[in-house]
Amino acid sequence: MLKVHTLNDRIGAHREGAGHATEVPPGARLLFCNGQVGCRMDGTVPDDVGEQAEIAFERIAAILEAGRMGFQDVVKITVYVTDPKHLDYYYRLRPRYMHEHNPPAVLLTVGPFPRPGVQIEIEVVAAKAD
Repeated sequence: MLKVHTLNDRIGAHREGAGHATEVPPGARLLFCNGQVGCRMDGTVPDDVGEQAEIAFERIAAILEAGRMGFQDVVKITVYVTDPKHLDYYYRLRPRYMHEHNPPAVLLTVGPFPRPGVQIEIEVVAAKAD
């Protein structure tokens, strides 16, 4: 079982209460998910950034399932956006997928993505002790 360390009383709180570190138990399987963008199966990218974020989370759900894992097994999340205001979509969707599990997150504003129209990319690292 993963153990999320939240050290608000020692180093301060993160926005939305994200943990500061996740401890992975010995013998756990690791899964590294590449960045997922809001690209539909037909290759189109919706204009709406909220829809892009939702598609990215759904793609991550499929990858986690393929590894016999779920969002409760996520160790760390990294989110890349082209504009800081796009993080609001991530903050709104995170609880729907993560529920009470709140591992550390790194949030970065970046230049344009290689794929035209992409405004957000999300990647995760997950671990599970079978």
